[in-house]
Amino acid sequence: MDILWTVLFAVLLIGYFALEGANIGLGMLLPALGRTQEGRDRIVAAMAPFVLAGEVWLVAVAGTLFGVYPQAEGEVLFGLYPLVVCLLVSWIVRDAGLWFRRRADGPAWRAGWDRMICLGSWGLALSWGAALTALATGLSITPAALAGAAALAALLAFHGRAFASWLLPGGAAGTVATGTTTVATGTTEAAGELSGAVLGGAAGRLPGPAAGAGRGAAALAGTACLAAAPAAALLAGTAPWLLEHTAPADTLNVLSLMILPCAPLMAGAQVWVWRTFGPRRAADRFPSFF
Repeated sequence: MDILWTVLFAVLLIGYFALEGANIGLGMLLPALGRTQEGRDRIVAAMAPFVLAGEVWLVAVAGTLFGVYPQAEGEVLFGLYPLVVCLLVSWIVRDAGLWFRRRADGPAWRAGWDRMICLGSWGLALSWGAALTALATGLSITPAALAGAAALAALLAFHGRAFASWLLPGGAAGTVATGTTTVATGTTEAAGELSGAVLGGAAGRLPGPAAGAGRGAAALAGTACLAAAPAAALLAGTAPWLLEHTAPADTLNVLSLMILPCAPLMAGAQVWVWRTFGPRRAADRFPSFF
């Protein structure tokens, strides 16, 4: 049973970075991909359903850590307390930007909360990168954590750029059609240059608005693997440590009866969200609360 829960924990953590990582990366690039307020409104409206679905993975990861690995949870929270605080603050700031940006009218109000979305997304990326590096180096925050933070931020920005190219009908930074009105949100080349500056030029080669849906989906799958690779590598190296810190068998049996039946529902809900709010659907067919 302990091996089953370790595999499930790995799936949840990898799934978080592969799916929610796309939203984090898109939030990081929001000011560049949405050069006008209308463009940013469209990007946020398109990504909002995926944000809500992606956060389920984080809640599941935290719940599994607390329930299945109570000793490991204490060591992680104590050893990485500053990074955990940064993660929580960044999460709150990013979500506050999403929830509050349309609670009042006025360009200054929305622009301010859009900055909070970007700031919180960068905070999440950097904090996660530093935390994963610290976990890999024995729960110690060293200068190497800065390199890990920068590396994961680059991977998530790369992932967010691919997500934008796949999700938005006119391209994340191209000419976006909103009903009968066309809103210019910059050029694809400009977004490619920004992403290239962050990622060493690689993002500029991602498929743009003219690319086929299959090519965009393939690029998104590839960047999802890259975004989840650091977490997968960490899990591979720390699996023995996790198994040593697993809760007693009786606890795992109770958790299995309570939680495992919900796993198919969670997976099915994720599939439904990605099929329902995918390209050419979310921003055009459904109203957005964000």
